[in-house]
Amino acid sequence: MPEYEVLQVEAKTGNVEMALPVTGISYGETLNAAGACSVGMPLDAADPSTLIPGRSALVVTRDDEPVWGGILWTASADLAAGTLALNASGWHSYYAGRVLHDGYNRKTDQALLLSDWFALCNGDGGIDTDVSRLTTTGKIRSRTWTQYELKVVSEAINELAEEDGGFNFRYETFWRSNTRVGNRALKTGKGGNPIPFALTHKANCDVTQVSYDAAAMATRVYAVGADNGNGTKLVGIADNALDMPTKHSVTTFSDVKSTEALLVKAYAIASAGRAPVAIPSLTLYPGEFNPLDFIPGDSGGVQVDSGYVAILDDFVITERKTDVDVNGTEVTSLSLANKELFTSGD
Repeated sequence: MPEYEVLQVEAKTGNVEMALPVTGISYGETLNAAGACSVGMPLDAADPSTLIPGRSALVVTRDDEPVWGGILWTASADLAAGTLALNASGWHSYYAGRVLHDGYNRKTDQALLLSDWFALCNGDGGIDTDVSRLTTTGKIRSRTWTQYELKVVSEAINELAEEDGGFNFRYETFWRSNTRVGNRALKTGKGGNPIPFALTHKANCDVTQVSYDAAAMATRVYAVGADNGNGTKLVGIADNALDMPTKHSVTTFSDVKSTEALLVKAYAIASAGRAPVAIPSLTLYPGEFNPLDFIPGDSGGVQVDSGYVAILDDFVITERKTDVDVNGTEVTSLSLANKELFTSGD
C-alpha cells in the first residue's frame, strides 16, 4: 500500500514548513483547469501563524514523490468535532488572480506566449512557475490587450489552449531540493499518451455512469469578436454537415480583434459540436493501476456492453480523482469524453 503525506508549503517560495497529520485526502487533476484537493486534520494540530489561506500551499506526496500541489484557498474549522477541513486548488488557480496590467502585444509561437506570461508573473511576486519544458511547436498566434483591459492570465492561457490547433496543459509539482518544492508548466499536443490505456467494464474497472449530451452540437458556429468602432463586430463562421435540424451556436470573444483568430475559435467550437458528447465515469479496480498512469488529456479505449450502453471507443480523460482514507486505501475515479472532441487541425 502506498504511503501518502500532505505537506504544508509556503506558496511564494515553495519552502516546506511541516507535514500535516491528516485524517483523509481527496485530490485530483482536471483537464486544462486547476483541479482540487481536500484534506481533514485535527483542529489542534494546525499552526494558525503559518497555515493561512492564500499564503499557504498544500503538496500531496505518494511514496515521497509529489503527486499534487496547489494553493490553500479556504479552511473550515468545526469546533464541536475538533477538526479542520482544508481546501486547495491547483497551481493554475493562482493565475486567475493575475492580470496583464501593462497590456500585451506580441505575435509568436504558442509556447513563447505562455513563457512570456509566466515570466511576467514570476517577476512580480509570483509562485516561480518553471517553464523550461515549454517547447515551441511552430504554431504562431497573435495576442493584443491594452493595459485597461486587465486581461486575466488564466483566461489567456485557457483561450490559447482551446483554439483549433491548441494544446493540453497541466502543472507538475516537483522537488527543487530536499526542503523545497516547485511547480512546472507542461504543454502537450491534443491526442493523448503514446501508449493508450485500455479499460473494460467489470474486468479492470467499474463504469458507474454514462451520460450523453447534445447541447454543444451545431450546424453553424459564430465566434463574435470585438466592436469595430462603427457599430459592427468581427465574426468568424464555421459549419458542420450534420443529420439534425439546423442549430446555431454563438460565442462572444469581446477582446479578440482579428477575424483570423475568430475563425480559429469557430473551427474549434465546430469540431467539438459534431456529435453528442458521451461522458463515462468509472472507478479503477484497486491495486490494478497507479493513479498517475492516468493523466487528464491522455486517451485510450473503453469497452462497455450493458443494454443501451454499448461502447467500444477511444476517450480522453477529463478528470482524475483519488480518495485516500485514514488507512491509506486509495480509490481512483475517472471522467472521460469522446476523443473526437479534442481532435482538431490547425
